Amino acid sequence: MLYLHFGGCVENMAEYLKGCSVSCKMSWEDLQALCRGEKLYCKQLGVNRGSTNVYDVEFICDYKKTKEEFYLLKWKGFPESDNSWEPKRNLKCHKLIKQFHLDLDQQLRRHKRRNTPKKLDKEISSFLVQKAKLRQSLKRWEAHLNQTRNHPGRIFVANEVDLEGPPKNFTYINNYKVGQGIVLDEMAVGCDCKNCLEEPINGCCPGASLHRMAYNDKGLVRIRPGQPIYECNSQCSCSSECPNRVVQKGIQVDLCIFKTENGRGWGVRTLQHIKKNTFIMEYVGEIITNEEAERRGLVYDCQGSTYLFDLDYVEDVYTVDAAHQGNISHFVNHSCNPNLQVFNVFINNIDERLPRIALFSTRAIRSGEELTFDYRMQIDPVDTESTKMDSSFNLAGLPGSPKKRIRVECRCGSDSCRKYLF
Repeated sequence: MLYLHFGGCVENMAEYLKGCSVSCKMSWEDLQALCRGEKLYCKQLGVNRGSTNVYDVEFICDYKKTKEEFYLLKWKGFPESDNSWEPKRNLKCHKLIKQFHLDLDQQLRRHKRRNTPKKLDKEISSFLVQKAKLRQSLKRWEAHLNQTRNHPGRIFVANEVDLEGPPKNFTYINNYKVGQGIVLDEMAVGCDCKNCLEEPINGCCPGASLHRMAYNDKGLVRIRPGQPIYECNSQCSCSSECPNRVVQKGIQVDLCIFKTENGRGWGVRTLQHIKKNTFIMEYVGEIITNEEAERRGLVYDCQGSTYLFDLDYVEDVYTVDAAHQGNISHFVNHSCNPNLQVFNVFINNIDERLPRIALFSTRAIRSGEELTFDYRMQIDPVDTESTKMDSSFNLAGLPGSPKKRIRVECRCGSDSCRKYLF
């Protein structure tokens, strides 16, 4: 609990506010700025009489050059009416100055101007302020995503293309959210193996469903697309380090949500090198019935959305809707030549109508490369060994691609582009 000292000293406010506990909506830095602005002292915040005159630059608004360089500064914790021009020699916010000039140079290039003017046009300075505010907004969203995630891989956010901020009406979730009228029963049976890879008992968890082990000793998938993955579960005797526990450990690599330059909206790129056959992420959203999916699909058609995935491994009963609730897979774009492949995964729930959808790399992927999968994924039934394929090769043992209703132009840019998504 934080106590503010109003010009005097309050040794213990706890007795005065006994039983009162309210969550603070402000960040630590904003609280410090507020205290300094109001000349309030707080021991826990580190704000005392000697530090109330310390000011932090929130962002840079403008630039001019006379005999020396000046910057118009927005002060953290103060209204914009308190913005002030300060000489460069007095400033220590070197990163903010560098970022300001990167944004400025980008704008000057767009206006086909080579040299930095001594005074900026109002149009350019206004854009730079909007850009600075956007970057703050994206940083707050980035922090929220990383506070919400339950996986080791970090999430970064970048938009160097336009002024679009975080998506509205989208909630980041880590696992399926079950829609109305749907029940997820944990009915998996655990294995008794001590070493599931080298000494599996009765084929371990995959063997119980008449399938083979999906991973090698490095956790890379070794079965062909179309075959299901059965991981060890909460009922198993093996440890958490079992090589048959991959998808359940979550995203392991650092990823970046970024704004694409060719009109494809947001995309996702990896910030680390990825080996072939590596698990990347799950496709997560709200599980709904196909009837509800048809109803929502009519609405999404008008928006050109493609977030509905049929869970049709054995029968087309349920759909995953990631339009408003999902994880980072919500932002992964389509490509006719993708670097990700979809697999059905079963862990604690072995109801074949409700698989988990996992995306694995199809090849080595360089750091900085965009991640994509084919919204119309298909596999050659000749290459499929799963016993679940025999009766209906058109299902190919894969979850259905996003529901196909309207003709949508493809902008993936690959040499094998089909020109249309659907």
